Amino acid sequence: MTFTDLNLIKPISKALTEEGYEKPTPIQQQSIPEILKGKDLLGTAQTGTGKTAAFAIPILQNLTEKNIQNRSIKALILTPTRELAIQIEESFKAYGRHLPLRTLVVFGGVKQGAQENALKRGVDILVATPGRLLDFISQGIISLKNLEIFVLDEADRMLDMGFVHDVKRIVKLLPQKRQTLFFSATFPDEIKNLAD
Repeated sequence: MTFTDLNLIKPISKALTEEGYEKPTPIQQQSIPEILKGKDLLGTAQTGTGKTAAFAIPILQNLTEKNIQNRSIKALILTPTRELAIQIEESFKAYGRHLPLRTLVVFGGVKQGAQENALKRGVDILVATPGRLLDFISQGIISLKNLEIFVLDEADRMLDMGFVHDVKRIVKLLPQKRQTLFFSATFPDEIKNLAD
């Protein structure tokens, strides 16, 4: 199987070719078609297996095809660490380089001014760590009412790092009608409960 077998739109196919991608990894082969159909997904994959592309590529395609013109947050990727958040944002920007979608990453440990200004200009895809996201929500800077897609990445690490309560608080703020994608290297009972 190649990426051309996945029926991707031209701007994404072009970006993947520029990135040197030829064949999807197993997690990409299994996830991309299901996410493109708008299904919820629970994916198990170790770090380094191409998991970010497995959700970033179909999210970019689905948002492009829906062509919603407002600049509100339509996809939220929640991840435990700022390093991971930055990597995910870079992937979205690489695969979506020929698309008009705006991606932003927000995380704590830095002054919030620049992140806040970017949010005010409008963002389609937001990559965030739980603490900073909750800060921005409580300050009224971020609204998730138009959210279409929610991704919980590295779910097991979220638990290990003590973020389970933050994740539950965030999930309560999301619209009921949305696509939900969970990715985790392992699936302990607590993750299964959260997924349920």
